[in-house]
Amino acid sequence: MTKRLRHTLTYQASLDEVAAMLADPAFREQVCQDQEVLRQTITIDGEAAAGGMEVTIDQVQAAEGIPSFAKKFVGDEINIVQHERWSSPAKADIRVTIPGKPGEISGTAVLTESGGTVSETVELDITVKIPLVGGKIEGLVSDLLLKALKSENRTGRAYLSS
Repeated sequence: MTKRLRHTLTYQASLDEVAAMLADPAFREQVCQDQEVLRQTITIDGEAAAGGMEVTIDQVQAAEGIPSFAKKFVGDEINIVQHERWSSPAKADIRVTIPGKPGEISGTAVLTESGGTVSETVELDITVKIPLVGGKIEGLVSDLLLKALKSENRTGRAYLSS
């Protein structure tokens, strides 16, 4: 079973400005701070404008507030590794893993500009291969990712307005 998450983030900026923001390690650090990540390592290789950027965010979050049926699988902390491969300033393939845990998250991010607004549409497929509770965990992960995307959007709007 697979859960699909689709969410659109919007920014009052040009595509070039949003692409530059996504390539800025300071922005990625701020997103982690705003999401109360315990520890993170951010690596950005290449350039968004050149159409060959890779972003890796290796982060550890507290497992607070996670239901007991899921917490026994992840423990007190959750290590999440997000890898983005930007083939152009406007399109990325995304893969998210939780090392050592069954499941995967993969999808895309696409930036489109219209009338001074950029929409970043993120589509992710969430698969957790655990009998009986996999579907519940997929739903939980989807909810957590949606919360993280909304937080990133708030951080990005503040970043672009400064």
